[in-house]
Amino acid sequence: MLEISVFTWAVTISLVIALLAIDLILAAVRPHKVGFGEATTWSVVYILVAIGFGVWFAWQYGGQFGTEYFAGYIVEKSLSVDNLFVFVIIMTTFAVPEEHQHKVLTFGIVLALIMRAIFIALGATLLSLFSFMFLIFGLLLVFTAVQLFRHRNEDPDVENNIMVRTARRLFPTTDTYVGGRLFTKVDGKRLATPLFVVLLAIGSVDLLFALDSIPAVFGVTEQPYIVFTANAFALLGLRALYFLVKGLLDRLVYLSTGLALILAFIGVKLMLHWAHVDIDERVPEISTAVSLTVIIGVLVVVTVASLLKTRRDPTAKAHAGSLRAHREDSD
Repeated sequence: MLEISVFTWAVTISLVIALLAIDLILAAVRPHKVGFGEATTWSVVYILVAIGFGVWFAWQYGGQFGTEYFAGYIVEKSLSVDNLFVFVIIMTTFAVPEEHQHKVLTFGIVLALIMRAIFIALGATLLSLFSFMFLIFGLLLVFTAVQLFRHRNEDPDVENNIMVRTARRLFPTTDTYVGGRLFTKVDGKRLATPLFVVLLAIGSVDLLFALDSIPAVFGVTEQPYIVFTANAFALLGLRALYFLVKGLLDRLVYLSTGLALILAFIGVKLMLHWAHVDIDERVPEISTAVSLTVIIGVLVVVTVASLLKTRRDPTAKAHAGSLRAHREDSD
C-alpha cells in the first residue's frame, strides 16, 4: 500500500484549494470574456502543474505508483472533455452571458471536487471492506459504456433534468441574469435568477459524472491519494480547457464512442481483478501499463478518426452522448 503522510495530504489539498481560490477570485473580481490567449496560458499552466506533480510523485514513491497516477489522470482528463460537451450544452440552453461563464465553470469545478472527494472516501472504504465491490464497479462501468454507446449520437436533456425541473417549481425565477447574482428581490419578493438554475444543472451533471469517473479511476489504481490527485488536477484545468476548445468540440464526433470503449475496458479490468482475488488466482489481470497503453491508443485513434471524418463531411457534428433516451424518444 502507498503510505502518504498527513503532511503530504495537507500540502496537496492546500495546493488544490489555492489554485481554486485563484479561479474564484478572478471570476468574482473581474468578470470578463475569456479570450483564446488567456485560456491557452491557463491550460498550459494546469497541464504543467499536473505533469510536474506526476514527475515528483514518481520520483518520491516509485515508477509503479507514478504510472498509476498518469493513467488515472489521463482517464479523468478524457472523461472531463465529455464534461465540457455538457457544459457547452448547459451554457447554450440557458444563454449564460460570456462574462458569467467563468464563474459558473469555477463553481461547477468546486462542486465536482467536493462530490468526488465524498465518492473517493466511500469507494476506498467499500473496496477495503468488500472485494466484491470490484465486481459491482466493473458492472456499473460496463452498463454505463453500453448506454453511452447506444445513445452516442444524442445530447443530455438538460431541460428535463430533475433538479432543474424541481428548482423551477420551488423557486420563482427571473427572466434575465441580474449581474451574476443567484437571488434577487423584485417588488419585495425573493426570486432566483437563471444563474441559480444553471448551477443546479451543472451540480447534478457533476454528480452523474462522479458516479462514473470514480469507479473508472479505481480501475487503474486502488490508492485513494492517487485517485484524489488524478481527479483534482484533471478538473482544475477544466475551466481553462472549456474556453480553449469549446469551438473545436463539435469536431470530436467519435469521442463518445471512444469513452464508451474506455469505460468498458476498465469495467472488464475490474471484474477480472475481482475474479482473480475471489475465485481463482489463475484468472489473468490487466496491468496498469497495458491499461495506460490502451487508453492512450483509443484516445489517439478517436481523435484522428474524428478529424478525418469532419474534414470529409463538414456537416458531421459531435454529441456528448447520453445515458438514456430523451423523454420524447422513449414515449
